[in-house]
Amino acid sequence: MQWPHRESEHEAEALEVWHGDGAVRLLARDDERHALLLERCRPGAPLRDSALEVFVDLLPRLWKPAGPPFRPLADEAAWWTSTIRAGWERVGKPFEERLLEASISILEELGPTQGEQVLLNQDLHADNVLAAGREPWLVIDPKPLVGEREFAVAPIVRSFELGHSRRAVLERFDRLTCELGLDRERARGWTIGQTIAWSIATESRASHAETARWLLEAAP
Repeated sequence: MQWPHRESEHEAEALEVWHGDGAVRLLARDDERHALLLERCRPGAPLRDSALEVFVDLLPRLWKPAGPPFRPLADEAAWWTSTIRAGWERVGKPFEERLLEASISILEELGPTQGEQVLLNQDLHADNVLAAGREPWLVIDPKPLVGEREFAVAPIVRSFELGHSRRAVLERFDRLTCELGLDRERARGWTIGQTIAWSIATESRASHAETARWLLEAAP
C-alpha cells in the first residue's frame, strides 16, 4: 500500500518500464486504492557489502529512455528552488546560509542544461536494494523522475547506511562518477542540490548538511 505523495507518483509506471530488469516485478496494481502487488524478495536483506559494485552494475540497467508521465528533473529542481528557502527558515535555519545559497544557485544552473533524459530513481540508497532469488539484488521503492544520468548518484552518495564521514562520502562520489563515466561537476552539483532540498523535511538535517558541505569544499 502506498502513501500518496509527490515523490511516489508513477511508481507503478517506473516498475513497468524496468520490467524486472534489476528491480522488483510489478505483478498487479489498483490505482484507486494506491495498491501494488510486488514480487517478493527473499531473503530480503538490504545491501551492505560490495555496495558500490552492485550500484555500478544496477544503475545502467535502470537508465531506460523515458518521458511522460514521469515528472522531469528540471521541473523538480525548479520546485526545490522555489520552496527551499521558506522551508529552511521554517525549521530554524539549521545550517549556514552560504550552503543554502550554493544549492539554489546550483539547481538553477543544472535544471535547464541537462543531457540525455533517462528514468531515474531519486531515492536509490542501500536500504532500497534487497537480496533476492531471481537476481542477487533488486531495487524496490522507486521515486521516479526523468533527467540526466549524473543525478542518479545523489541518494547513494548521501546514503548514511554506507558510512557517514567525509572520507566515506567522497569515496562513494569518486568511485561512482569514475566507474560510471559521469560528469563529476554535474554529479557533484545534483548531489549538493538535492541533499539540501531533502534535508528540510528530515530530522537528519545536520548530517545532510555535512554531506553537502564536504562535496562543496572538495570542488576543484
